[in-house]
Amino acid sequence: MGLTQIAASILTSILVGALTRGAQRTYSLLVLSLLALYWFQPVVPLRSFDFWIPTLTIALLLWIWFVASQPGAWKTKQNITGLLIIIGVVVAVDLTRYLPEPAVTSSMPPRFILLAAFLLMAAGAIVISLPFSRRFAWMLSLVTILLISILIVLKSPALSLQASIFFRTLMDRPTETASALDLRWLGISYIAFRLIHVLRDKQTGRLPELSLPEFAVYVAFFPALSAGPIDRAERFVKDLQQEFVPTTEEFLVAGQRIALGLFKKFVVADTLALVALNDALAVQGNSTGWMWFHLYAYAFQIYFDFSGYTDIAIGLARLVGVKLPENFLAPYAKPNLTQFWNTWHMTLTQWIRAYFFNPFNRWIRGYKFLPAWIMLLIGQLATMLLIGLWHGITWNFVLWGAWHGLGLFLQNRWSDFAKMKISPGNPRAQNALKIGGVLLTFHFVALGWVFFALGKPDLSLRVFLKLFGVG
Repeated sequence: MGLTQIAASILTSILVGALTRGAQRTYSLLVLSLLALYWFQPVVPLRSFDFWIPTLTIALLLWIWFVASQPGAWKTKQNITGLLIIIGVVVAVDLTRYLPEPAVTSSMPPRFILLAAFLLMAAGAIVISLPFSRRFAWMLSLVTILLISILIVLKSPALSLQASIFFRTLMDRPTETASALDLRWLGISYIAFRLIHVLRDKQTGRLPELSLPEFAVYVAFFPALSAGPIDRAERFVKDLQQEFVPTTEEFLVAGQRIALGLFKKFVVADTLALVALNDALAVQGNSTGWMWFHLYAYAFQIYFDFSGYTDIAIGLARLVGVKLPENFLAPYAKPNLTQFWNTWHMTLTQWIRAYFFNPFNRWIRGYKFLPAWIMLLIGQLATMLLIGLWHGITWNFVLWGAWHGLGLFLQNRWSDFAKMKISPGNPRAQNALKIGGVLLTFHFVALGWVFFALGKPDLSLRVFLKLFGVG
């Protein structure tokens, strides 16, 4: 989100929080969140794709609500109202093509006849898939695989490029200028994880019944659209269902959180970005001291950038009565890597733990011939590789995931050793361990950012050599 979008979000959130109650608040948030899908969507060089990508997001959330809800749930007044609002917003955005200038999307939306055809096809797909979802449990798994496949295509530069070439060919556009960045899908990483959470909890019987307006607001909630946090549906909807009466104190707390986030992102992070490690500095930098300076700048830039956006999202949500979960808790001050990951992007860590790490560990324990340390190593490596690939399917993200997976394993082994060898009654030894642990953990994480900040493994190797004065 840019400053203009944040300012508009603050104003509309204050109005919604102050003027709406009960179902009106939910419907207002539904409209605002759907409009935000279009307005926040980055410019895409493919014609009208800044309209089609958000529309596809809406079609996906509708489809998943229908297959995950009880039979006949759509017939209630609340759900029919929600469905009409959703269709109405999509149609209204499309009709802005007849205004002198695009009002919501970056470029002109497509002709209405094309949208009508798309809506009919989407409705047909929902109707056809409903009987299968009721009768076959594997249908929900199939939808989950589809979401994962979308992420794989978008996160893989090679596949994204081929997808861009395919759409350019389909639209009779030149393919020579195709790029892997042509298909930038706003918030899909967070939207997909929310949808997968709903599908998995539906399969295990843990998902409470959600109305269509509540579900759509949960998936597309505009404060958390582009940078999280990843909330749980049952916790989010509980806040949405509670009566919210704004107070001066509540608005003050929200305002302070938004101001802190703005300062972190647009003052600290954007200033550090001018000197933070990047591909150009990796090539140009020759001094070991300056390379460490650029690396430290990147480590703090990524923290202030990400945590700043999180503060803004949490503050905006509080203006409308939703208390999003915290995502950061002084991660660079933690004495070991496990605590770092328990306080850095906490909602992602908790999601991965619930839906991958714990099930994977239960599965691998079935191979009783494997030593416990091998099981732990495989589980931690697989988990961190998955987190790396969630950011992007490139070799550098693979290396970043492996770096943290191995780090977590070694830290776990060291912790077991330290518990046996160092007496808890020795305060000096404990303090020295804590201070040393903080410094070691920070520098381990900072060195890992080398893979994260750069585009190719050879550049990362060059930076590592410069950092340690080699070559």
